[in-house]
Order: sequence, then structure tokens, then C-alpha cells
Amino acid sequence: MLLSKAKANVKITPEEFRYMALFSDLTGTTVRDCIIENESNRVVFLVDPGDIGKAIGPRGFLIRKLKSLLNKNVEVVGYSDNLEEQVKYALMPARVTGVKLVNRPDGSKVLYVAVDPKDKAVAIGKNGRNVQRARLILKRHFDIDSVVIV
Repeated sequence: MLLSKAKANVKITPEEFRYMALFSDLTGTTVRDCIIENESNRVVFLVDPGDIGKAIGPRGFLIRKLKSLLNKNVEVVGYSDNLEEQVKYALMPARVTGVKLVNRPDGSKVLYVAVDPKDKAVAIGKNGRNVQRARLILKRHFDIDSVVIV
């Protein structure tokens, strides 16, 4: 079912916890989760959607400051415990038009995400960066094994 709640057993590492505390202290926002992706040298912070602007700061000032402190690329994504909303936040600014979850016989979960045809490149991102970010978030919070942009 698409309206499934996020799983409650997300494990936060000590390093992620430190990053979340730093982010919260610097931005004054509540961080819902932090995902460190060493392969792409980036950190993804999940915050309440209404706090995204506050977390980024005027003209991206806070993100630039965090980037220099952490020596990693920093991304801020809205958080929701509703699968469909989380997909939309994870792929912003691409316009998501539909989401279909398929449970495969082997037990894996594949999420097919329809986006506006003009936004397909944005949803995928340079070198698949945006869709990879969505995969990380959706695997961690909804146990989705694969994300396919259609």
C-alpha cells in the first residue's frame, strides 16, 4: 500500500548523530535523519518540509558553511512518513505524477515513479545522482529495493 508508514527501526550511526547535532545547532531546525554517502562524498539531511528554507539559509549560506565544515556536499530534503510524499520530496524539483509499488515474488520491492516527461532528466540527475539519493532515502525508510523513473 502506498500510504505505508516509514519503518521505525532506522539505525543512526554515531557519525550521523554528530552531523545531525551540528546541522541542528547551525540551522535551528529539527533533523529527522542524516544519510552519509561516502561514494559521492555527500551528506543528505532530512528535515520537516516547512524548515527547508530555514535549513538552507539566506542564499544558501548555511549549506555552504556546512559544506566547508564537513568537507562534503550537503543536500537538504523534506521528510515525510508517507511514501508518495517522500518520493516527491526526494526528487524535487522534478514533478512526480504517479507512484506504483510492486512487490516481486523474491520479496524485493520496486517503486516505479512517473514524472513529467520534461522533468525526467532532472529526476535522474547528473550521473544518476538524484535518483540515487531517492533510492538511499526510500531504502532506509520504506525498505524499497529499487527505484525506476518512468
